[in-house]
Amino acid sequence: MKARPVKKLDPSRSLGENAARIIQVRLDEMQAFAPRALDGKMKAQHDMRIAAKRLRYVLEVTGFVFGKPADTARRRARDLQDILGEIHDCDVMLPRVRGHQKQLQRDDARAVREKAGRAPDLDPRLAAQAPHRTAYRGLDVLAVYLEARRAVLEDRFIAFWRRQEETGTWLRLERAIEGYLHRAREARRTARAAERARAQAEAAERAARQAEAQAEQARLDRERAMGQTQPRIEEHEERTPGLDVGTQHPG
Repeated sequence: MKARPVKKLDPSRSLGENAARIIQVRLDEMQAFAPRALDGKMKAQHDMRIAAKRLRYVLEVTGFVFGKPADTARRRARDLQDILGEIHDCDVMLPRVRGHQKQLQRDDARAVREKAGRAPDLDPRLAAQAPHRTAYRGLDVLAVYLEARRAVLEDRFIAFWRRQEETGTWLRLERAIEGYLHRAREARRTARAAERARAQAEAAERAARQAEAQAEQARLDRERAMGQTQPRIEEHEERTPGLDVGTQHPG
């Protein structure tokens, strides 16, 4: 089964945030197989086992970030993988047992036919001399055992899954992941707001320095202008001296 792709992974972000996104996809992937797997669909059970293994592996590596819900889910995913693995073993073995039994029966049929030689009909007693006749019963018993054990394991699987739903194993993991992602988003928003505030403060400081520099330059310009005007006034007064009419008397 091909794994679902995980979107929005970003190497510039934290291990926890990227791991949370992977776990979200793997958990949803595993749960998506539950309806058909619980209904006894062999392929769905096989795919669910693989999905549980993938979830377990990512939790083994990154679960410490998310605390107890992740640790519990990791152990339950391992248990689920084990149960479904045993069911899968029965599904693999049963066709092999039946196939081997059929092959032995075909071989025995040929052997009995050869013993009959040119006889116009087959003597039933020849079948009792088939080379593998004792193996049939053992293979029949093994096939019955595998079918019965598969049924027992499937009941165990259904009970196990229902118990995890009742105790909230997967729900607690999902909430822990969502909470972590929410906090990560809030932290990024706070960091961006702080960066904007810092940039605004720096811009305001630069504007204040620029205004101060402009004011200082204006002051210097005024002083320079006054310094250039004063000599012209003094020069004009020297060329046209004024009369003090209040202190002069006729001679």
